[in-house]
Amino acid sequence: MQRRQFLVASGLGFAGMTFGSPTPAVSAAPAPTTPGRKPAKSTILFFLCGGASHMDMWDMKPEAPLEYRGPFQSIQTSAPGVHLSEHLPLLAKQAHHLALVNSVGGTVNTNDHHAGYYYNLTGHIPDLTFVTKGNNRTPQPDDWPYMGSVVASRRPAHPNLPNAISLPHMPSRAPYTRPGQFAARLGVEHDPMYIQGTREEPLKLRGPALSLEGGITADRLTDRISLLEQLDSARRQFDDFASISTMNQHQERALSLLMSAQSTSAFDVQQEKPATLERYGKTINGMSLLVARRLVEVGVPFITVFWKGDLRALGKKCKSAGSWDTHGNNFQCLKEDLLPEFDRAYSALIEDLAERGLIDDTLVLVTSEMGRKPKIGDPRSGGKSGAGRDHWTHCLTDVLAGGGIQGGQTFGASDKHGEYPKDKPVTPADITHTVYHAMGIHDLTAYDKLGRLYFLLDKSRPITELF
Repeated sequence: MQRRQFLVASGLGFAGMTFGSPTPAVSAAPAPTTPGRKPAKSTILFFLCGGASHMDMWDMKPEAPLEYRGPFQSIQTSAPGVHLSEHLPLLAKQAHHLALVNSVGGTVNTNDHHAGYYYNLTGHIPDLTFVTKGNNRTPQPDDWPYMGSVVASRRPAHPNLPNAISLPHMPSRAPYTRPGQFAARLGVEHDPMYIQGTREEPLKLRGPALSLEGGITADRLTDRISLLEQLDSARRQFDDFASISTMNQHQERALSLLMSAQSTSAFDVQQEKPATLERYGKTINGMSLLVARRLVEVGVPFITVFWKGDLRALGKKCKSAGSWDTHGNNFQCLKEDLLPEFDRAYSALIEDLAERGLIDDTLVLVTSEMGRKPKIGDPRSGGKSGAGRDHWTHCLTDVLAGGGIQGGQTFGASDKHGEYPKDKPVTPADITHTVYHAMGIHDLTAYDKLGRLYFLLDKSRPITELF
């Protein structure tokens, strides 16, 4: 097949057929319900790529020594007892919707990004290959599946769109693609579709299968379907049926996208009022969250927004790849660049969902692959004088809102320096399980290619106290 055909058929913009063959998932059993609570219809995961500093956003330590707490002050919010960084003033007005989990212990064997992504996206502790291969540890077919893929596999197929969509990019730049963001052993048919966007044109979010190009009309595309069917019929005599079945599913999904007006309009933020665009902020991250809200409105079960950094502007300044990996100049980068954009976009999403009556049906989770080291000074950026914070997977804060979550609360606590969970410690596995619980997914069994039963997530529990 030509490259263009393959990209359209996969609907992913990625080598969709390299991640194993389809694995039959067990049909979801009727979910037990909590009295007075309906399962959420959708989840939006906002992933702060790079490792956002819990100490400077959510888990302020005003009594800690200066070399730990830094210069930022905490402020009161709309929720009594919930305090946020002074550089999150817009979000402070929405804190009555938020539940801050300050006791997430996400320790991984490498204390780095690759393993941190994997743990926080799948709920599974990284294996030894993350140590032996480091950043060369690419995604594998037998990896544990991404939480979004699990949700996608347990919901009825959306009539026009994939059940899991990720935007505005696939972390990280090849060949260092982060493990944990794919369906893996669950089967490539449950991989998310990736929608691409750029910082230069934030209002133009595009996927590989959302437009017909080169003079191809819907009628011409329909004519070609019969040819594809004939080719598939011939190939079945020689190829493995499971592979053909997978390819057919990708073709059907791509054709549905190409021929559905709904699939293109959902990504067109220019249909929104100018005031809405301004409220979210006309940045690639703000517009991605706005698209996420639009996808919730059309019934997509799982949407992921991976924060897209600005290497050109922040790489040198923050000693990073332009995202939340603030090895140097942590406080300037947060105050002047990262926090203002995050504050505007994320607060707009929460406010928008609440005003539209969608927040009870939509779970919103903010997480990252790690927190930042509480003691200021990263050797790679000049130590104390560089004012950076190094990697720190041992403690981070996750923030949940909507989907039945009781807002205006702080759950658990870290120690006096913010280094390790102290009260009510939880893990990324517990957070992942909480997402499944909010979505009404309680049957976490599946079968491998040999028909053997396995559990998608164990040694964890949903944090039901949050609901």
